[in-house]
Amino acid sequence: MSMEVTAWTSLHSAMNAEKSRRPFSRVTLRRIGGFARPHRRKIGQFLLLSVAMALLAVATPILAGRVVGAIVHGDDAGTVTRLALLIALIAVAEAGLGLLTRWLSATLGEGLILDLRTAVFDHVQRMPVAFFTRTRTGALVSRLNNDVIGAQRAFSNTLSGVVSNIVTLLLTLGVMLSISWQITLLALVLLPVFVVPARRMGSRMAGLQREAAAHNAAMSNQMTERFSAPGATLVKLFGRPAEESAEFASRARAVRDIGVRTAMAQSAFITALTLVSALALALVYGLGGFYALHGRLEPGAVVALALLLTRLYAPLTALAGARVEVMSALVSFERVFEVLDLKPLIAEKPGARRVPEGPVSVEFDDVRFGYPAADKVSLASLEDVAGLDTRGGAEVLHGVSFRAEPGRMVALVGSSGAGKSTIAQLLPRLYDADAGSVRLGGVDVRDLSAASIRETLGMVTQDGHLFHDTVRANLLLARPEATEEEVWDALRRARLDGLVASLPDGLDTVVGERGYRLSGGERQRLTIARLLLARQRVVILDEATAHLDSTSEAAVQEALAEALEGRTAVVIAHRLSTVRAADLILVVEDGRVVERGTHSELIAAGGRYEELHRTQFARAKADGEAEPVC
Repeated sequence: MSMEVTAWTSLHSAMNAEKSRRPFSRVTLRRIGGFARPHRRKIGQFLLLSVAMALLAVATPILAGRVVGAIVHGDDAGTVTRLALLIALIAVAEAGLGLLTRWLSATLGEGLILDLRTAVFDHVQRMPVAFFTRTRTGALVSRLNNDVIGAQRAFSNTLSGVVSNIVTLLLTLGVMLSISWQITLLALVLLPVFVVPARRMGSRMAGLQREAAAHNAAMSNQMTERFSAPGATLVKLFGRPAEESAEFASRARAVRDIGVRTAMAQSAFITALTLVSALALALVYGLGGFYALHGRLEPGAVVALALLLTRLYAPLTALAGARVEVMSALVSFERVFEVLDLKPLIAEKPGARRVPEGPVSVEFDDVRFGYPAADKVSLASLEDVAGLDTRGGAEVLHGVSFRAEPGRMVALVGSSGAGKSTIAQLLPRLYDADAGSVRLGGVDVRDLSAASIRETLGMVTQDGHLFHDTVRANLLLARPEATEEEVWDALRRARLDGLVASLPDGLDTVVGERGYRLSGGERQRLTIARLLLARQRVVILDEATAHLDSTSEAAVQEALAEALEGRTAVVIAHRLSTVRAADLILVVEDGRVVERGTHSELIAAGGRYEELHRTQFARAKADGEAEPVC
């Protein structure tokens, strides 16, 4: 390892020291051991190869010294040739072991990354919806990328580095002392001159890195917000392009300026430490040459000492920062474990049942519910706040009870914020009731398996979310084994087959982020086609036509008629005209069912439903729309 590489290593360690000053955690170490256990055989092989590499690294300078000694003493050419061949063989062996060590390092590191990422991903998927409504997506993704990679370095870099550096240091120091203890001690005296500046510069570099990270985050955040489909639309409608460009340029200039300052600081530091290393070599050559001229040291020994010096400083500086590297890796592990330690509020019971076969009823029995506080479902570091809000748990549903008979439709109507969507979210166990019981087919959903609930219950929300993928992939999400004929049948029943057939790539057309390449009505019909393809026995429609124009709503309503046929349905509707044929209409206000009955019964009762209907009737008449049928 060259002195310049050693300087970079020292600087990197010093910078990390500013970011990871915390004590060792035995619990963390035990958990790391759990992740490392499946890889223990490769870890052992990796360490043995690292020791072998260290031995070879020390052998080359010794042999080089002997070559010089053989030349000075006038030995025969065969001796020099044999020594040169031995040096060549060691170089070949080093190259081969280096490749093998790198392969083991990559296998270990990438294997650990796979294990950690899979564990975090699977765990996050089990978190309740409340977790995702509070967490910054970027912060969560960072745990799966930056922190996981930081943890991986503990095995692929730090572990082997500590072992090989200790072996190299002991061997090198032993050989140098045996050659000339005076020169060795003088070389060690210069070590503080090498390490101390790194510590001081590390603080400055860490500060520059934090500043650069802040500027980059600000610039990236502007790009992320402006480059999304909704953000770009908002900017085009209300934004000011000149001001947007000036703001971005300002942030980009700040990133440029901090980059220049960082590059110059790094360059000055590396230049200074390279100078120190040159002075150390000059000392070895000067004092060693003096000893050699006076017969107190062999010329070959001087060469060996000079070569060994580079092998001495590198492990010394690396080991000086080894604790820092370990602590930095521990910080990454702890940030990953922090996510894994966040317990999901909703867990499947051992031996969970399946939903009974046949038509399925839906029942709410005196259900009470309050949204959980932030400290129950999230982390301050994922929300970018100093402390989590401990408020929460206030009851928003108060003793809700109703029953949807198999194959019948129950409609939920009422003011915004009354609790209708909350009721719908309890059925698929996006949340669990605090009291009472939610049943599918007569079985409490908490006793059912998640897979069985997914197979039984489908939901269409008002935003009609789609992935940035093809039409086919978005549909097959519901039933991956569906045939081509079944896919086209679902599209036909959703009144979308003609549109998809007209697309350039048909089913393989990419719909764009959140499906923004499609209109609102087309997105909704595609989500309905997905539901039809799934063939679920219970359907929840949560304001499925809330944001559509009359033409799109008519097309979606036709598709919904197909989706609801023969299925148990819970429909949340803002427009009362869409649910007048429901078998049971529940009027929800302030988390309570205040009225229930059919459309005609509720109109005749003259209560809250009649008031809502009259208000919509008057509004429709004023807007010139068709009057709702009573």
